[in-house]
Amino acid sequence: MKPLLLSHFTATSCIGQGLKQTLDALQQGRKGLKPCDFETVELNTFIGEVSEVNQVKMTADMSEYNCRNNRLAKLGLQQDGFDEAVKLAAEKYGRNRIGVFIGTSTSGILETEIAFRSRDSVSGALPDDFVYRKTQNTYSVADFTRQYFKLTGPALAVSSACSSSAKVFSVARRMIEAGLIDAAVVGGVDSLCLTTLYGFHSLGLLSTQACRPYNTARDGISIGEAAAFALLEKPSANLQPNDVLLLGIGESSDAYHMSSPHPEGLGARMAMQQALESAGLVPSDIDYINLHGTATPSNDAAEAKAVTAVFGNDTPPCSSSKGATGHTLGAAGAVEAVICGLALQNGFIVGGLNTNEVDPLLKMNYQLKNQPQALSYVMSNSFGFGGTNCSLVFGLAKNGDQV
Repeated sequence: MKPLLLSHFTATSCIGQGLKQTLDALQQGRKGLKPCDFETVELNTFIGEVSEVNQVKMTADMSEYNCRNNRLAKLGLQQDGFDEAVKLAAEKYGRNRIGVFIGTSTSGILETEIAFRSRDSVSGALPDDFVYRKTQNTYSVADFTRQYFKLTGPALAVSSACSSSAKVFSVARRMIEAGLIDAAVVGGVDSLCLTTLYGFHSLGLLSTQACRPYNTARDGISIGEAAAFALLEKPSANLQPNDVLLLGIGESSDAYHMSSPHPEGLGARMAMQQALESAGLVPSDIDYINLHGTATPSNDAAEAKAVTAVFGNDTPPCSSSKGATGHTLGAAGAVEAVICGLALQNGFIVGGLNTNEVDPLLKMNYQLKNQPQALSYVMSNSFGFGGTNCSLVFGLAKNGDQV
Protein backbone atom coordinates (compact mmCIF):
# COMPACT_ATOMS: atom_id res chain seq x y z
CA MET A 1 0.00 0.00 0.00
CA LYS A 2 1.01 3.63 -0.40
CA PRO A 3 2.07 5.16 2.94
CA LEU A 4 -0.13 7.74 4.63
CA LEU A 5 1.11 10.48 6.93
CA LEU A 6 -0.29 10.94 10.42
CA SER A 7 0.19 14.69 10.16
CA HIS A 8 -1.38 15.25 13.58
CA PHE A 9 -2.56 12.89 16.30
CA THR A 10 -3.75 13.05 19.88
CA ALA A 11 -5.10 10.87 22.69
CA THR A 12 -7.03 11.45 25.89
CA SER A 13 -7.48 8.65 28.41
CA CYS A 14 -7.18 8.00 32.12
CA ILE A 15 -3.39 8.51 31.89
CA GLY A 16 -3.64 12.00 30.46
CA GLN A 17 -5.16 14.59 28.17
CA GLY A 18 -3.09 15.08 25.04
CA LEU A 19 0.33 13.86 23.96
CA LYS A 20 2.46 15.51 26.64
CA GLN A 21 0.55 14.00 29.54
CA THR A 22 0.23 10.65 27.78
CA LEU A 23 3.93 10.47 26.97
CA ASP A 24 4.90 11.48 30.49
CA ALA A 25 2.63 8.80 31.97
CA LEU A 26 4.08 6.13 29.67
CA GLN A 27 7.67 7.11 30.36
CA GLN A 28 7.11 7.35 34.11
CA GLY A 29 5.09 4.14 34.25
CA ARG A 30 2.17 6.02 35.78
CA LYS A 31 -0.97 3.97 36.25
CA GLY A 32 -4.41 5.37 35.48
CA LEU A 33 -6.64 2.56 36.71
CA LYS A 34 -8.59 2.87 39.97
CA PRO A 35 -11.28 0.95 41.90
CA CYS A 36 -14.64 1.34 40.20
CA ASP A 37 -16.71 4.24 41.52
CA PHE A 38 -18.52 5.09 38.30
CA GLU A 39 -22.12 6.23 38.38
CA THR A 40 -24.34 3.69 40.21
CA VAL A 41 -22.11 0.68 39.43
CA GLU A 42 -21.44 -1.69 42.32
CA LEU A 43 -18.75 -4.03 41.04
CA ASN A 44 -15.44 -5.12 42.47
CA THR A 45 -13.29 -4.11 39.52
CA PHE A 46 -10.96 -1.37 38.27
CA ILE A 47 -11.72 1.28 35.65
CA GLY A 48 -9.87 3.90 33.61
CA GLU A 49 -12.01 7.03 33.93
CA VAL A 50 -11.49 10.44 32.32
CA SER A 51 -13.00 12.57 35.08
CA GLU A 52 -12.63 15.83 33.12
CA VAL A 53 -15.47 14.73 30.81
CA ASN A 54 -17.92 15.95 33.44
CA GLN A 55 -16.75 19.56 32.94
CA VAL A 56 -17.15 19.57 29.14
CA LYS A 57 -20.05 21.70 27.87
CA MET A 58 -21.76 21.53 24.50
CA THR A 59 -22.51 24.71 22.61
CA ALA A 60 -26.16 25.56 21.99
CA ASP A 61 -26.03 24.48 18.34
CA MET A 62 -24.64 21.06 19.36
CA SER A 63 -26.84 20.50 22.41
CA GLU A 64 -28.67 17.52 20.90
CA TYR A 65 -25.35 15.66 20.76
CA ASN A 66 -24.89 16.00 24.52
CA CYS A 67 -23.86 12.64 25.95
CA ARG A 68 -20.78 11.33 27.72
CA ASN A 69 -19.32 9.84 24.55
CA ASN A 70 -19.56 13.04 22.53
CA ARG A 71 -18.29 15.16 25.41
CA LEU A 72 -15.29 12.86 25.60
CA ALA A 73 -14.84 13.25 21.84
CA LYS A 74 -14.93 17.03 22.17
CA LEU A 75 -12.36 16.94 24.98
CA GLY A 76 -10.08 14.83 22.82
CA LEU A 77 -10.48 16.98 19.71
CA GLN A 78 -9.38 20.05 21.65
CA GLN A 79 -5.98 18.63 22.60
CA ASP A 80 -2.62 19.21 20.89
CA GLY A 81 -4.01 21.75 18.43
CA PHE A 82 -5.79 18.92 16.62
CA ASP A 83 -8.93 20.95 15.95
CA GLU A 84 -6.87 23.76 14.40
CA ALA A 85 -4.99 21.27 12.22
CA VAL A 86 -8.25 19.91 10.83
CA LYS A 87 -9.54 23.41 10.15
CA LEU A 88 -6.35 24.22 8.20
CA ALA A 89 -6.73 20.97 6.25
CA ALA A 90 -10.30 21.95 5.38
CA GLU A 91 -9.03 25.24 3.98
CA LYS A 92 -6.36 23.39 2.01
CA TYR A 93 -8.43 20.57 0.54
CA GLY A 94 -12.02 21.77 0.84
CA ARG A 95 -14.57 20.66 3.43
CA ASN A 96 -16.03 18.08 1.04
CA ARG A 97 -12.63 16.40 0.53
CA ILE A 98 -12.04 15.34 4.14
CA GLY A 99 -13.60 12.13 5.45
CA VAL A 100 -14.53 11.36 9.04
CA PHE A 101 -14.23 7.74 10.19
CA ILE A 102 -14.65 7.00 13.89
CA GLY A 103 -14.68 3.71 15.77
CA THR A 104 -16.88 3.09 18.79
CA SER A 105 -18.60 0.15 20.46
CA THR A 106 -21.33 1.46 22.74
CA SER A 107 -21.39 5.11 21.62
CA GLY A 108 -23.67 7.18 23.92
CA ILE A 109 -25.54 4.32 25.50
CA LEU A 110 -25.10 5.81 28.98
CA GLU A 111 -27.56 8.53 27.92
CA THR A 112 -30.12 5.81 27.14
CA GLU A 113 -29.46 4.08 30.45
CA ILE A 114 -30.15 7.35 32.27
CA ALA A 115 -33.23 8.05 30.14
CA PHE A 116 -34.74 4.67 31.01
CA ARG A 117 -34.70 5.65 34.68
CA SER A 118 -37.13 8.46 33.85
CA ARG A 119 -39.61 6.56 31.70
CA ASP A 120 -43.25 7.50 32.07
CA SER A 121 -44.71 5.15 34.67
CA VAL A 122 -47.85 4.56 32.62
CA SER A 123 -46.85 4.69 28.94
CA GLY A 124 -43.20 3.75 29.34
CA ALA A 125 -42.26 6.67 27.08
CA LEU A 126 -38.74 8.02 27.37
CA PRO A 127 -38.15 11.69 28.32
CA ASP A 128 -38.83 14.24 25.59
CA ASP A 129 -35.28 15.60 25.78
CA PHE A 130 -33.74 12.19 24.98
CA VAL A 131 -32.43 12.22 21.39
CA TYR A 132 -31.44 8.67 20.43
CA ARG A 133 -30.28 9.59 16.92
CA LYS A 134 -27.63 11.99 18.17
CA THR A 135 -26.55 10.21 21.35
CA GLN A 136 -26.75 6.41 21.48
CA ASN A 137 -26.87 5.84 17.73
CA THR A 138 -23.51 4.34 16.76
CA TYR A 139 -23.09 6.98 14.06
CA SER A 140 -23.55 9.79 16.60
CA VAL A 141 -19.86 10.34 17.39
CA ALA A 142 -18.88 10.38 13.70
CA ASP A 143 -21.72 12.80 12.97
CA PHE A 144 -20.72 14.95 15.95
CA THR A 145 -17.11 15.10 14.77
CA ARG A 146 -18.21 15.96 11.25
CA GLN A 147 -20.49 18.74 12.46
CA TYR A 148 -17.89 20.00 14.94
CA PHE A 149 -15.54 20.72 12.02
CA LYS A 150 -18.36 21.60 9.59
CA LEU A 151 -17.04 19.02 7.13
CA THR A 152 -19.15 17.74 4.24
CA GLY A 153 -17.15 14.76 3.01
CA PRO A 154 -18.05 11.10 3.62
CA ALA A 155 -18.45 10.02 7.23
CA LEU A 156 -19.16 6.74 8.94
CA ALA A 157 -18.78 4.88 12.19
CA VAL A 158 -17.12 1.48 12.51
CA SER A 159 -18.41 -0.72 15.31
CA SER A 160 -16.52 -4.01 15.23
CA ALA A 161 -15.95 -4.27 18.97
CA CYS A 162 -12.34 -3.81 20.05
CA SER A 163 -10.91 -3.48 16.54
CA SER A 164 -13.26 -0.59 15.63
CA SER A 165 -10.81 2.30 15.71
CA ALA A 166 -8.02 0.31 14.08
CA LYS A 167 -10.26 -0.52 11.13
CA VAL A 168 -11.03 3.17 10.50
CA PHE A 169 -7.45 3.56 9.25
CA SER A 170 -8.27 1.00 6.58
CA VAL A 171 -11.49 2.78 5.61
CA ALA A 172 -9.58 6.04 5.23
CA ARG A 173 -6.87 4.41 3.14
CA ARG A 174 -9.40 2.97 0.70
CA MET A 175 -11.23 6.28 0.40
CA ILE A 176 -8.01 8.22 -0.24
CA GLU A 177 -6.64 5.70 -2.73
CA ALA A 178 -9.98 5.72 -4.57
CA GLY A 179 -9.66 9.47 -4.98
CA LEU A 180 -12.85 10.21 -3.06
CA ILE A 181 -11.09 12.31 -0.43
CA ASP A 182 -7.69 13.92 0.13
CA ALA A 183 -7.49 13.58 3.92
CA ALA A 184 -9.34 11.91 6.77
CA VAL A 185 -10.05 12.42 10.44
CA VAL A 186 -9.85 8.95 11.94
CA GLY A 187 -10.14 7.90 15.53
CA GLY A 188 -11.98 6.12 18.27
CA VAL A 189 -14.17 7.17 21.17
CA ASP A 190 -15.70 4.93 23.81
CA SER A 191 -16.94 5.96 27.23
CA LEU A 192 -17.83 4.18 30.43
CA CYS A 193 -21.39 2.95 30.83
CA LEU A 194 -23.30 0.37 32.81
CA THR A 195 -23.87 -1.89 29.83
CA THR A 196 -20.20 -2.68 29.30
CA LEU A 197 -19.30 -2.90 32.98
CA TYR A 198 -22.15 -5.23 33.92
CA GLY A 199 -22.00 -6.98 30.55
CA PHE A 200 -18.36 -7.97 30.83
CA HIS A 201 -18.95 -8.87 34.47
CA SER A 202 -21.71 -11.26 33.41
CA LEU A 203 -19.25 -12.90 31.01
CA GLY A 204 -16.81 -13.39 33.86
CA LEU A 205 -14.21 -11.24 32.12
CA LEU A 206 -13.63 -8.43 34.64
CA SER A 207 -10.62 -8.58 36.92
CA THR A 208 -10.98 -7.56 40.56
CA GLN A 209 -7.66 -5.73 40.32
CA ALA A 210 -5.87 -3.61 37.74
CA CYS A 211 -5.53 -5.86 34.69
CA ARG A 212 -2.29 -7.84 34.21
CA PRO A 213 -1.76 -8.65 30.52
CA TYR A 214 0.28 -11.78 29.83
CA ASN A 215 0.74 -12.42 33.55
CA THR A 216 0.75 -16.02 34.73
CA ALA A 217 -2.20 -15.24 37.03
CA ARG A 218 -4.04 -12.88 34.66
CA ASP A 219 -7.76 -13.02 35.29
CA GLY A 220 -9.58 -10.43 33.22
CA ILE A 221 -9.86 -6.93 31.85
CA SER A 222 -10.15 -3.46 33.32
CA ILE A 223 -12.49 -1.26 31.28
CA GLY A 224 -11.37 2.24 30.42
CA GLU A 225 -12.59 5.13 28.28
CA ALA A 226 -10.72 7.26 25.76
CA ALA A 227 -10.80 9.48 22.71
CA ALA A 228 -7.97 9.34 20.19
CA PHE A 229 -7.69 10.89 16.74
CA ALA A 230 -5.33 11.20 13.78
CA LEU A 231 -5.36 13.33 10.64
CA LEU A 232 -4.33 11.16 7.70
CA GLU A 233 -2.94 12.74 4.54
CA LYS A 234 -0.83 11.72 1.56
CA PRO A 235 2.87 12.28 2.34
CA SER A 236 4.46 15.29 0.69
CA ALA A 237 8.03 15.57 -0.58
CA ASN A 238 9.17 17.51 2.49
CA LEU A 239 8.61 14.92 5.20
CA GLN A 240 10.34 15.57 8.50
CA PRO A 241 12.53 12.89 10.12
CA ASN A 242 10.12 12.35 13.01
CA ASP A 243 6.95 12.13 10.93
CA VAL A 244 4.90 8.98 11.56
CA LEU A 245 3.63 7.01 8.58
CA LEU A 246 0.94 4.35 8.31
CA LEU A 247 2.67 1.70 6.22
CA GLY A 248 0.62 -1.47 6.43
CA ILE A 249 -2.85 -2.74 7.29
CA GLY A 250 -4.15 -6.26 7.75
CA GLU A 251 -7.76 -7.25 8.40
CA SER A 252 -9.42 -10.60 8.89
CA SER A 253 -12.49 -12.24 10.37
CA ASP A 254 -12.05 -15.69 11.82
CA ALA A 255 -15.77 -15.84 12.83
CA TYR A 256 -14.91 -18.52 15.36
CA HIS A 257 -17.16 -17.54 18.25
CA MET A 258 -19.29 -14.57 19.33
CA SER A 259 -17.04 -13.64 22.26
CA SER A 260 -13.99 -15.94 22.21
CA PRO A 261 -10.96 -15.72 19.90
CA HIS A 262 -9.91 -18.62 17.72
CA PRO A 263 -7.85 -20.76 20.13
CA GLU A 264 -4.92 -20.90 17.69
CA GLY A 265 -5.21 -17.20 16.81
CA LEU A 266 -5.97 -17.97 13.15
CA GLY A 267 -7.54 -14.63 12.23
CA ALA A 268 -5.02 -12.67 14.26
CA ARG A 269 -2.20 -14.40 12.41
CA MET A 270 -3.76 -13.57 9.05
CA ALA A 271 -4.15 -9.90 10.01
CA MET A 272 -0.50 -9.59 11.06
CA GLN A 273 0.72 -11.33 7.90
CA GLN A 274 -1.37 -9.05 5.69
CA ALA A 275 -0.13 -5.96 7.52
CA LEU A 276 3.48 -7.00 6.93
CA GLU A 277 2.85 -7.80 3.27
CA SER A 278 1.06 -4.53 2.59
CA ALA A 279 3.96 -2.65 4.21
CA GLY A 280 6.50 -4.57 2.15
CA LEU A 281 8.19 -5.84 5.32
CA VAL A 282 9.25 -9.15 6.78
CA PRO A 283 8.75 -10.18 10.42
CA SER A 284 12.35 -9.38 11.40
CA ASP A 285 11.80 -5.73 10.41
CA ILE A 286 9.38 -5.11 13.29
CA ASP A 287 11.07 -3.57 16.32
CA TYR A 288 8.12 -3.58 18.71
CA ILE A 289 4.57 -4.97 18.88
CA ASN A 290 1.85 -3.23 20.86
CA LEU A 291 -0.21 -6.31 21.68
CA HIS A 292 -3.97 -6.45 21.94
CA GLY A 293 -3.23 -7.96 25.36
CA THR A 294 -6.54 -7.74 27.21
CA ALA A 295 -5.36 -9.85 30.19
CA THR A 296 -7.98 -12.57 29.82
CA PRO A 297 -6.53 -16.11 29.87
CA SER A 298 -7.86 -17.14 26.44
CA ASN A 299 -7.28 -13.87 24.59
CA ASP A 300 -3.63 -13.49 25.56
CA ALA A 301 -2.97 -17.18 24.87
CA ALA A 302 -4.53 -17.00 21.40
CA GLU A 303 -2.65 -13.81 20.52
CA ALA A 304 0.63 -15.32 21.72
CA LYS A 305 0.13 -18.34 19.45
CA ALA A 306 -0.60 -16.02 16.52
CA VAL A 307 2.45 -13.86 17.17
CA THR A 308 4.82 -16.82 17.47
CA ALA A 309 3.30 -18.34 14.30
CA VAL A 310 4.21 -15.18 12.39
CA PHE A 311 7.43 -14.12 14.10
CA GLY A 312 8.81 -17.42 15.39
CA ASN A 313 9.84 -18.14 18.96
CA ASP A 314 12.25 -15.18 18.94
CA THR A 315 9.50 -12.55 18.87
CA PRO A 316 10.18 -8.80 18.80
CA PRO A 317 9.93 -6.93 22.09
CA CYS A 318 6.24 -6.54 22.88
CA SER A 319 3.83 -5.37 25.54
CA SER A 320 0.24 -4.36 26.16
CA SER A 321 -0.45 -0.76 27.13
CA LYS A 322 -3.84 -1.74 28.58
CA GLY A 323 -2.22 -2.11 31.99
CA ALA A 324 -1.96 1.68 31.92
CA THR A 325 -5.13 2.77 30.10
CA GLY A 326 -7.42 -0.15 30.68
CA HIS A 327 -9.26 -1.70 27.75
CA THR A 328 -10.90 1.26 26.02
CA LEU A 329 -12.90 -1.08 23.76
CA GLY A 330 -13.87 0.70 20.53
CA ALA A 331 -11.24 3.39 21.17
CA ALA A 332 -8.39 0.95 21.84
CA GLY A 333 -7.09 0.74 18.26
CA ALA A 334 -6.73 4.51 17.94
CA VAL A 335 -5.28 4.96 21.45
CA GLU A 336 -2.65 2.32 20.79
CA ALA A 337 -1.86 3.75 17.35
CA VAL A 338 -1.04 7.02 19.11
CA ILE A 339 1.06 5.18 21.68
CA CYS A 340 2.97 3.53 18.83
CA GLY A 341 3.52 6.96 17.29
CA LEU A 342 4.92 8.29 20.57
CA ALA A 343 7.16 5.23 20.94
CA LEU A 344 8.56 5.77 17.43
CA GLN A 345 9.15 9.48 17.90
CA ASN A 346 10.69 9.17 21.34
CA GLY A 347 12.68 5.98 20.84
CA PHE A 348 11.43 3.66 23.56
CA ILE A 349 9.63 0.38 24.05
CA VAL A 350 6.61 0.68 26.32
CA GLY A 351 6.73 -1.52 29.39
CA GLY A 352 3.59 -3.43 30.37
CA LEU A 353 2.28 -2.22 33.72
CA ASN A 354 0.88 -4.42 36.51
CA THR A 355 2.38 -7.61 35.08
CA ASN A 356 4.96 -9.05 37.47
CA GLU A 357 5.38 -12.59 36.17
CA VAL A 358 5.11 -13.20 32.43
CA ASP A 359 3.37 -16.48 31.62
CA PRO A 360 6.23 -18.76 30.48
CA LEU A 361 3.80 -20.88 28.45
CA LEU A 362 3.19 -18.00 26.06
CA LYS A 363 6.83 -17.73 24.96
CA MET A 364 6.74 -13.99 24.32
CA ASN A 365 9.48 -11.37 24.58
CA TYR A 366 7.20 -9.37 26.86
CA GLN A 367 8.68 -6.17 28.27
CA LEU A 368 7.91 -5.38 31.90
CA LYS A 369 9.77 -2.06 31.91
CA ASN A 370 10.37 0.73 29.43
CA GLN A 371 13.44 0.20 27.27
CA PRO A 372 15.19 3.00 25.35
CA GLN A 373 15.57 1.87 21.75
CA ALA A 374 15.53 3.52 18.34
CA LEU A 375 12.50 2.14 16.51
CA SER A 376 11.94 2.02 12.77
CA TYR A 377 8.82 -0.14 12.42
CA VAL A 378 6.17 -1.05 14.98
CA MET A 379 2.99 -3.12 14.82
CA SER A 380 -0.26 -2.54 16.72
CA ASN A 381 -2.78 -5.35 17.17
CA SER A 382 -6.52 -4.94 17.76
CA PHE A 383 -8.72 -8.02 17.90
CA GLY A 384 -12.44 -7.80 18.62
CA PHE A 385 -15.40 -10.01 19.52
CA GLY A 386 -16.54 -12.24 16.70
CA GLY A 387 -13.02 -12.49 15.33
CA THR A 388 -12.87 -9.00 13.81
CA ASN A 389 -9.12 -8.50 13.62
CA CYS A 390 -6.91 -5.62 12.51
CA SER A 391 -3.15 -5.10 12.62
CA LEU A 392 -1.45 -1.82 11.71
CA VAL A 393 2.21 -1.12 10.89
CA PHE A 394 3.70 2.32 11.51
CA GLY A 395 7.15 3.69 10.77
CA LEU A 396 9.20 6.87 10.79
CA ALA A 397 9.71 8.94 7.66
CA LYS A 398 13.47 8.97 8.17
CA ASN A 399 13.55 5.54 6.53
CA GLY A 400 14.18 6.42 2.90
CA ASP A 401 12.38 3.39 1.47
CA GLN A 402 9.07 4.52 2.95
CA VAL A 403 8.36 7.62 0.86
